[in-house]
Amino acid sequence: MKRNWRLIASLVLIGAIWALISPLTKIAVIGGYRNFGIIFWSSSIAVIVLGTIIAIRGSTLPVNHGAVVRYVFVALFGMTLPSAASYTAAEHLPAGVISVCLSLGPLFSLPLAVILGLDRATWMRVLGLVLGLVGVLLIMLPETSLPDPTKAVFIPLALLAVLAYAIEAVGLGRMGRAGLDPIQLLLGASIVSVLITLPIALSTHTFILPSLPFGLAETAVIFSGLANTVAYVGFIWLIGRGGPVFAAQVDYLVTGFGVIWSMLLLGETYSIWIWSALIVIISGLFLTQPRPGTDAEQTSPTKIPSDSK
Repeated sequence: MKRNWRLIASLVLIGAIWALISPLTKIAVIGGYRNFGIIFWSSSIAVIVLGTIIAIRGSTLPVNHGAVVRYVFVALFGMTLPSAASYTAAEHLPAGVISVCLSLGPLFSLPLAVILGLDRATWMRVLGLVLGLVGVLLIMLPETSLPDPTKAVFIPLALLAVLAYAIEAVGLGRMGRAGLDPIQLLLGASIVSVLITLPIALSTHTFILPSLPFGLAETAVIFSGLANTVAYVGFIWLIGRGGPVFAAQVDYLVTGFGVIWSMLLLGETYSIWIWSALIVIISGLFLTQPRPGTDAEQTSPTKIPSDSK
């Protein structure tokens, strides 16, 4: 029983830490940071932290063809593309709304997994997908759902990030990790992400070189990168201790805490439509989660979270 409570407490803590990323990103955006600049610094922080872990363990980072292909794949679909989309959306949408949208992974990943034969659909999971769609409509359609109704056009941008995450998860399920452990995979992907985003940030003038003393925006970027890396390592630990199905429940906590942190740190308030969408989407998420002993539990890849998760 004591072990179970420890695992539950760890799950809650990981969800709370991961949920900080959306409001911290919003603070960075308000402070002048933009998409590729934020991705570069977040990936750089991940390289430092994960590289230190690899060094302490005395292991190495494989650079064979199969490993490099997977580094590039995760860097593109798990970091650069979704983060660029969600960070751009953060310039126009409340952070809490983005947190709700980013919980819609099953809306995209389950159909892709079914098409590729990696998972199977049941009527309950299909109902979960329908609820997810209803939740999106509750955010987009009512004129009183967002503080500025004209910003609803940026919701698809946040959903584009979710689609990229789904492609990453399903793609890894299809190709496997080629013997890489999750920390090696994320470290390699973070290195590739740094190499991709630095020239893009420089050419698009979204690169900012922080200067001392750090302001609120710089502090937000640093803590966002640390939160993502720490939560990721904790998530991997949780999978090993509690199993993938138990660890997957972190999605509920990330969504809920994302809204709570946005209210506390940014003073955001939400209409009845947003609260209704949150309830409907979490219900749909519950229905689409894999159950113990299902094929999905056996075939789903280890989740590779990103900066926007």
